[in-house]
Amino acid sequence: MSGSTEGLELRSTATADGRLRLTLEPVALGEPGPDEVIVRLEAAPINPSDLGLLLGPADMATLRAEGTADRPELVADIPPHLLRAVAGRLGQSLAVGNEGAGTVVQAGENVRDLLGRKVAMVGGGMFAQYRKIHARACIPLPEGASAADGAGMFVNPLTALGFVETMKAEGHTAIVHTAAASNLGQMLNRICQADGIALVNIVRSEAQAAILKGIGARYVIDSGAEDFQARLVEAIAETGATIGFDAIGGGKLASHILNAMEAAALRKAGSYSIYGNNSAKQVYIYGALDTGPTVLNRAFGLSWGLGGWLLTNFLQKIGPDAARLRQRVADELHTTFASHYSTVIGLAEALRPEIVTAYQKKATGEKYLIDPTR
Repeated sequence: MSGSTEGLELRSTATADGRLRLTLEPVALGEPGPDEVIVRLEAAPINPSDLGLLLGPADMATLRAEGTADRPELVADIPPHLLRAVAGRLGQSLAVGNEGAGTVVQAGENVRDLLGRKVAMVGGGMFAQYRKIHARACIPLPEGASAADGAGMFVNPLTALGFVETMKAEGHTAIVHTAAASNLGQMLNRICQADGIALVNIVRSEAQAAILKGIGARYVIDSGAEDFQARLVEAIAETGATIGFDAIGGGKLASHILNAMEAAALRKAGSYSIYGNNSAKQVYIYGALDTGPTVLNRAFGLSWGLGGWLLTNFLQKIGPDAARLRQRVADELHTTFASHYSTVIGLAEALRPEIVTAYQKKATGEKYLIDPTR
């Protein structure tokens, strides 16, 4: 293939009159630069991190289909009081999709060795038929790996590894993780089991607990159980976990974790202090499954922290050391970092109201993969 490459790209636009519009837009990519490639997308996962840009604060109850079968459009209303949350993007047609994989169909003069190779890549705009991108954003897939195998090589694997690296860098020895039966949570369990790290898993149902116990998780606690807080304190006391990563965001879960860390630490305290136990206790919020306010009922002294954790910031912070993490993902692609998808859809199907309603629920065990070749 040579010359300009044309294809469709999924775009999300929020407008000043309170509408969110999803469309498939034709894009002409042009020739790749010396260090660029053009990849035919064959697989792109829909991650929770994609949904903020894709759907924003739109009211899902107002979804309605427009356009044609070949060029569908999807429209939803944005409640007036939430428009300010997207003020910075009003009127902009934004490409969606953090990561994906496919076959290199054009390559610049300095990266000819990638021509015809299957690669995984990260960098936005992956919900598309073709993507032009710098070669350094690509990882050639191992021999025999499919695009679906490599489509999720970045966001979830590097996030899970990033949690462990953050734990070590900040002097902690064990982790608490919420929404722990997710695809990411299962990867984190496999990492911790392989690396000898204690992990306390918080889930929201017995069905989710069964998933984790089935892959060997030792500490699994249902947040809906009557004895949740007591069991959480016991698990943290046994593991010594003093850092948590929370995918929920809203509500009182982060507060419950910090209070349980304090209660566990006080069991070992040698003397009383009105300032609480002085061991460092930290919870990072990295998701927003609950978009409501984060509520803290502070009974955990003053040696604590609550902050945000973002993969891109973490990767920038560690710089060249990110290559070591990416290599581990490539080496363990079919084991530790294997991803499983419940549903594969095409680009046009990604704009069908009933399908959007399904994947935006972010239900455990229901992970969607877009195949733009369909």
